[in-house]
Amino acid sequence: MDLKEGIFLIVLLIGSKSAYASTDLTGENPITEGKGGEPEQLCTVCEVFTARATTFLNENKTRSEILDTLHHACSELRSLELKCLILVDYYSTLFFTSIGKIRPEEFCGRVGLCEASSVSMAKNDEKCALCHRVVVGMLLKIKNPDAQLEILQMLFKKCDKMKNYAHECKWLVMHYGPYILTKGEKFLETNDVCASIHACSSKQAESTIGGAALPGSSIHDT
Repeated sequence: MDLKEGIFLIVLLIGSKSAYASTDLTGENPITEGKGGEPEQLCTVCEVFTARATTFLNENKTRSEILDTLHHACSELRSLELKCLILVDYYSTLFFTSIGKIRPEEFCGRVGLCEASSVSMAKNDEKCALCHRVVVGMLLKIKNPDAQLEILQMLFKKCDKMKNYAHECKWLVMHYGPYILTKGEKFLETNDVCASIHACSSKQAESTIGGAALPGSSIHDT
């Protein structure tokens, strides 16, 4: 991981923690009760941290090298450096003491940053299925000539708002709009978008994509 990636990761950590009222530095879990989507944000941050750290370990980087990289990233955050260091040291210690005993995907659940694995898996399955339903719905729209016309008409209206460039804009829409729609259709058909955006794991993609057309058909029927 280079410096930019390190800074990005630490910013995520600090951003997710900043909404919490206080931080306990006595050695207890520094997470206090949050509101709204804060637990979900922490779960996401934990998963990112775990995935990154696991990658470093697989690359035979030592614990010291990983922490040095993260600590150096913290030093770039100026006034937030101390808080950044506390977060890195706390979660990295938990990670390194647990990763040899449990699978990486279980780590965040074990430390209480994500829900229990069974619940998490159910949510992941739901997210994967929803993604495929959305993709199928998009394909149905693109394949529908009437919907294609609506899309082009919408683009023409957007062109009207471009004043001096309205004519050139409409020319581009007229000449390239159908081509882009066709390419978009082929892209959605030949690429597993849901796996690419990590809405599905590779195994989920294989098992879910076949059943995704069923909900999509209901969209088309309505």
